[in-house]
Amino acid sequence: MPNGQTPHSGTTSADPHAAAPAAVPPAVPGSSPSDTERQTASGKVLWHFTMSLDGFVAGPDHSMDWLSGFSFRPGLVEEYTGSTGAVLGGRDGWDAFPDPGNLYGGDWQGPVFVLTSHPEDAEAVGDVTFLNCDVAEAARIALRAAGGKNLEVLSPTIGRQLLERGLIDEIDLHIAPVLLGDGIRLFDNPGGAPVRLGLRGGADPAAVVNVRYRPIRAAGEAESGTDRS
Repeated sequence: MPNGQTPHSGTTSADPHAAAPAAVPPAVPGSSPSDTERQTASGKVLWHFTMSLDGFVAGPDHSMDWLSGFSFRPGLVEEYTGSTGAVLGGRDGWDAFPDPGNLYGGDWQGPVFVLTSHPEDAEAVGDVTFLNCDVAEAARIALRAAGGKNLEVLSPTIGRQLLERGLIDEIDLHIAPVLLGDGIRLFDNPGGAPVRLGLRGGADPAAVVNVRYRPIRAAGEAESGTDRS
């Protein structure tokens, strides 16, 4: 599964969630004003990723080396390890990272389901179940195994298919301040219709999220552009 969702515990500071509605709700202690409400275990199906600003959840070949050096709000890992009951992913992501112990840096343990058309050549590992069925049935099986907690979908393809069937309760994203330019997109649906979303945790679900970034030059990189002296 091509994403660690959130960094390992021990990271600190503000969480680069996307969310700054027109009317900002009361701030959560230890969070930035743009944070969404905290995630809770309530039997939801979450499409959950840490994503680059330009919409990639993994680099080429599922690489995740870009996902380092970022800070998230304190307690974020515990928030998701406590509310997640099961994980559903795809075969490509599993083949790239065939170790369920890597989820949340090893801080989460639970049932993992991998949807594949060839379960016969998959090597059994720990609490991992390989499913060869309809995507909706896979979600039902995994959600049942979550035991009342949330099911996390860690696959762009499976997430898109579940979204098309109305089976995604929330798209839960942590936006990392980086532009990748290439890799695996969260939502890749050329020619498809736009999907309208409602922002959670704010007074206006249709509010535009406003963010401002500045490019960070690498050490030793020469200044360029217009002379402002």
